[in-house]
Amino acid sequence: MWTSGLLHPCCIYAVRMTAAPVKQPPAADRVYTHIKQAVLDRRYEGGTLLTEGELAEAVGVSRTPVREALLKLEVEGLIKLYPKKGALVLAVSAQEIADVVETRLLVEEYAVRKAVPAPPALIARLEELVEEQRQRAEAGDLAAVAATDRCFHAEIVRHAGNEILSKLYDRMRDRQLRMGVAVMNSQPDRIAKNIVEHTEILEAIKAGDKELAAQRVRRHLSWVKVVVRGEAR
Repeated sequence: MWTSGLLHPCCIYAVRMTAAPVKQPPAADRVYTHIKQAVLDRRYEGGTLLTEGELAEAVGVSRTPVREALLKLEVEGLIKLYPKKGALVLAVSAQEIADVVETRLLVEEYAVRKAVPAPPALIARLEELVEEQRQRAEAGDLAAVAATDRCFHAEIVRHAGNEILSKLYDRMRDRQLRMGVAVMNSQPDRIAKNIVEHTEILEAIKAGDKELAAQRVRRHLSWVKVVVRGEAR
């Protein structure tokens, strides 16, 4: 008699026989995802020239969906197309970083005040993200550290209850992730400082002190401006 909590091999076989086949995304979507992820985590560095042939081979598609994906990525400002040459991955500029930081300051200071007093679910989620960021940092995964960093701030913005601000913040997502990886590569000591400062923001939120939380958010984001000027904090 089968008493294990696991499925019997025959049951597994039956599931496999009856399960619907997984449908692959369209070719252009696969190319778009491949290039975008590589740009965001800096496997394709700023200044890299990508060719249609190389991309088609990497993803296993024809050149037509590659062209479609590249056009979409150019609109998003991640690449610049050069006819008959390829696509140049655009570097993150100091001005772009400064503009994003200024926007984040406006949104996040407002949002953290609105999010306090915070519901238990938000506090639990922020604690989870701080711990996850610590684990990702120990593993040396900078792309994952940057993504978790962004999620920490996005959770606070989302709980402010302003849908327009949340959508604005989400539209900056790709730029934030790309900049986060770029800055962490140039300032590796910032990873540990980020975790400390996230913990300080969280403690102010848990204490119900909205002004202290806003002050700590402002201090946390101000270091990016220092990096842009090429100074050490």
